[in-house]
Amino acid sequence: MKKTLVAGLGVLLLALAGCADPVAESPKGSDASAISFDTSAGQSHITSAKVDSIAAELPAAVRDSGKLVVGSGSAGGGLPPLAFTADDNKTPVGVDIDFAYLVGSVLGLQVEIQTTSWENLFLGLDSGKYQAGISNIGVSELRKEKYDFATYRLGLHAWEAKKGSGWKITKPADIAGKTVAVSSGTLQEAILLDWNKQNVAAGLKPASPKYYQSATDYYLALDSGRIDLYLGPNPTATYHVATSGKTEIVGTVSSSYPIQGLVGVTTKKGSGLAKPFADALNAAIADGSYAKVLAKWHLEAEGVQKSLVNPPGLPKNKQK
Repeated sequence: MKKTLVAGLGVLLLALAGCADPVAESPKGSDASAISFDTSAGQSHITSAKVDSIAAELPAAVRDSGKLVVGSGSAGGGLPPLAFTADDNKTPVGVDIDFAYLVGSVLGLQVEIQTTSWENLFLGLDSGKYQAGISNIGVSELRKEKYDFATYRLGLHAWEAKKGSGWKITKPADIAGKTVAVSSGTLQEAILLDWNKQNVAAGLKPASPKYYQSATDYYLALDSGRIDLYLGPNPTATYHVATSGKTEIVGTVSSSYPIQGLVGVTTKKGSGLAKPFADALNAAIADGSYAKVLAKWHLEAEGVQKSLVNPPGLPKNKQK
């Protein structure tokens, strides 16, 4: 039996093999053969003990309701391992879903996940339908005009190459002359074009951008050697590397390059929720439950040492 997970952005089509086994594993014999992802609907969520002093910081209406309504912009099947539909074709699972339950447990709130489209997620925050958006939302200066953030992950993009390439991508010179695939109109494309400008200024050959319609096309091009690299979101690259066994991550770059990108729990500006959310995350960081969530989804590279409220974000002139 195969399960197809459809991503919201880029219309990613990923097939998960799994009949009786609700775990997506990398192919046998690959270097990543020990890595697996739980795609079952009945999986347990990592939680922590309620901290009364942090729960007391919540606005009275939220505290008295006993509920935390979280919007997830993962309609249409979602994007593993961020938030996606489990094997029962209805239950949302993923790292962002687990972080919602983790925050709720520290605050003593019952979590209710509501899946919607990316556009309607923000409309729901504006109207108060959702108290929080936990959906891989990057902190940006433009978004901070309307929303407050409590950060919980680094924002990273990954350079993905064919397995055994031997490459290490850490700076613009490392991609000089290579053929690099990106999605049009994305932050990844902006980073590629920025690095090309730096290479030209340094007398180096720019990389050649390539554009395709779907993730399937990108990976076919990578496998056939028509492209050297694919620059995309680190979580989805991590998932693809583990489940395909054909590629490897050869470097990462901040999603808000040249500043460090951060992903945050997103709340309506002035709602009074960002600080208790950040304090809840910091309590989870201190007791180790935060690290367990990242380890479950193999995203340890995106861990933060501290949750921050409204830190500097993507500059307005780079907002897509």
